[in-house]
Amino acid sequence: VQLQASGGGSVQAGGSLRLSCAASGRSFSIYGMAWFRRAPGKERELVAAINWNGSEKYYVDLVKGRFTISRDNAKNTIYLQMNSLRPEDTAAYYCAAVRRLQLSTRHDEYDYWGQGTQVTVSS
Repeated sequence: VQLQASGGGSVQAGGSLRLSCAASGRSFSIYGMAWFRRAPGKERELVAAINWNGSEKYYVDLVKGRFTISRDNAKNTIYLQMNSLRPEDTAAYYCAAVRRLQLSTRHDEYDYWGQGTQVTVSS
């Protein structure tokens, strides 16, 4: 599976962005997926995760109520809608896939990673 993330950019605080992650391969619909991010000088952190059919979702507390993860298995794509962006959301965002139906909150369980897409939020 190859993952291609896109949609990053520069916005002012309070703005919105939608990230997309397109996956190759026929097994996408049975993989759990997630978005992680890494800010300069900080550890990689999980932002949101979703199970194979979108019925279960997980969000880190910092983004609850502002970010929404979703997936379209017909298009082999997951999304991260980010609203009310804050300067502390500035980071490189990565999508990842785990070879199981359920979502995972552990980065070491993810089998495939996309390249990062940069999100910069100015105050």
